Amino acid sequence: MIGIFDSGYGGLTILKQIRKQLPEYDYIYLGDNARAPYGTRSFDCIYHYTLEAVRYLQQKGCTLIILACNTASAKALRTIQQHDIDPQQVRVLGVIRPTVEVVPSLTQTGHVGVLATPGTVASESYCIELQKQNDSLTVTQQACPMWVPLIEAGEHNSEGARFFIRQYVQDIIRRDPEIDTLLLGCTHYPLIQPAINDELARLGKPDCRTIAQGEIVAQSLKDYLQRHPEIEQRLQKGGECTFLTTDDADKFADAAALFLGAPVQAGHVDY
Repeated sequence: MIGIFDSGYGGLTILKQIRKQLPEYDYIYLGDNARAPYGTRSFDCIYHYTLEAVRYLQQKGCTLIILACNTASAKALRTIQQHDIDPQQVRVLGVIRPTVEVVPSLTQTGHVGVLATPGTVASESYCIELQKQNDSLTVTQQACPMWVPLIEAGEHNSEGARFFIRQYVQDIIRRDPEIDTLLLGCTHYPLIQPAINDELARLGKPDCRTIAQGEIVAQSLKDYLQRHPEIEQRLQKGGECTFLTTDDADKFADAAALFLGAPVQAGHVDY
């Protein structure tokens, strides 16, 4: 099976696109909603929580695990890959590298903005990885601490959410008016992408492109499986998807339907 892990609901935007491109596989989605959000937590805390989830998904039979969480990908992925797993038994992949591989080809000005959680911004993972791809890029980051709580509370279409969308978009464009590509460095942010685009248009930048990660990560996974048939052959192909949460299952199912556009059934887990 393929495991998809996120600290909360945002990874559902990744799962949705992966299942759209690769519907034949079996999936387990695990949201650590009881301890979300991860964005403001310490490196050690995020690493510990993420490793617990990886081990749980491995025990459930997942031989390929996607950290569909930018904070976990930024702060825990490398350590887990290097020290905590046997790649002959399980592969753990993130969402940052696939994203940065395509972004440099999209910018015309060479000025890229990253909107992300405080944890992802503090890690500087996007700055580092983008400049590995093209060291001439100018990368500006903006922490958006209010966006995830508003989205997870179902308030992302409210006037209060609009205030914080305006604030963070204005801040990053003010710091670098030449930005023509804005990377949404959190898997929750596709739910407010239209509002972000509206604010860019209001600021006189209607051609500034916003990049969500779902389709990029899905295509990258598809390519990965084609390059690694020894992994692909171990994956179960029943087209099934199981949803698990560390919080209340009914609450998770209600919120997941918002992210996926379809009703789901979920189960509660402790690990």
